Amino acid sequence: MLNLDRTIRILFCGVVSLAVSVPLHFLGLADARLFFPGAWLLSTCFYAIVANLRVPESGKAVLVTGCDSGFGQGLAIRLRQLGFRVFAGCLKADAAGEGAERLRRLFSDRMHVLQLDITKEEEVSGALHEIKRILPGSEVLWGVINNAGLSTFGAVEWVPMSTYRKLAEVNIFGHISVTKVFLPLIRKSKGRIVNVTSVEGRMAGPLVSAYDLTKFAMEGFSDSLRHEMRRFGVNVCLVEPGNFTAGTNLNTDEAVVRFAEEMWCAMDDDVKLTYGKQHFNDVVSSRMLVNRSGETDVTPAIEAMVDALTQRFPQARYIPMGLDLYLKMLVAEHLPEWVRDHFFV
Repeated sequence: MLNLDRTIRILFCGVVSLAVSVPLHFLGLADARLFFPGAWLLSTCFYAIVANLRVPESGKAVLVTGCDSGFGQGLAIRLRQLGFRVFAGCLKADAAGEGAERLRRLFSDRMHVLQLDITKEEEVSGALHEIKRILPGSEVLWGVINNAGLSTFGAVEWVPMSTYRKLAEVNIFGHISVTKVFLPLIRKSKGRIVNVTSVEGRMAGPLVSAYDLTKFAMEGFSDSLRHEMRRFGVNVCLVEPGNFTAGTNLNTDEAVVRFAEEMWCAMDDDVKLTYGKQHFNDVVSSRMLVNRSGETDVTPAIEAMVDALTQRFPQARYIPMGLDLYLKMLVAEHLPEWVRDHFFV
């Protein structure tokens, strides 16, 4: 299936082919009009073959965190359909958790729902013991997908420090805890660590500093871990989804209103006076619009996670996002900051 990731790599094949063709043409060693399209076609075919090489699913198990809803639940279902044994970590794995109950109803034999609050060390350790107990001797833990996460909004002066710490506990330290606990099993299987971050981990925006800092942190953590794990044959991949807010229901309008009320009440009077209630209300309203925006179909993000887990030669980064966000990201990363500040923020 052709997506943005693959299109970019096909275009890159074309750029490299052109870069080789031009000097060969001027040196009289090849006719660029013939060499360039031929080289592009051959390099594209080679890339397509390599990109479609897969590891076998049999004998492999995967742990996915944050399976109560959104990406995690969709990914758990997809992986089970592919033939993996799936350990679905849920924040509410008991009868009160609708997402966990849905997974139990859909599958039973190779879908195992685990109670897993990634901020609690005892639950992370408990998940490790449960996985070791369930895994047959003929199977290995092949992958860990760190998907669980929280999101919020608000200007830096609005957001309480407790909120910054709460998001960091889940979005950073929870993932690091899961990674460290399960790495021995992943090293043994020469498997995969897949960390789900965001386009916000590549370009920060206003009013989401608490969320963005966690995504930037996980980008750095993943890059460092990727280099460390190379000697063990373990691949560490990042999946950086674009705007799938409408498809994941990560934030409901009720949750936005509740947090906004708590945030306003906790603000100093000077901050309230400086920003004004009308501006604050406008931000809250815009946040509700954001919750309904973006892609409603989360399939591209889920398929990117599947690729990261199953491609024999995985990429370091997967970017399931729209072309508009990708271009903004390129501007943010490669052009002077004033360009993005002036035109896109």
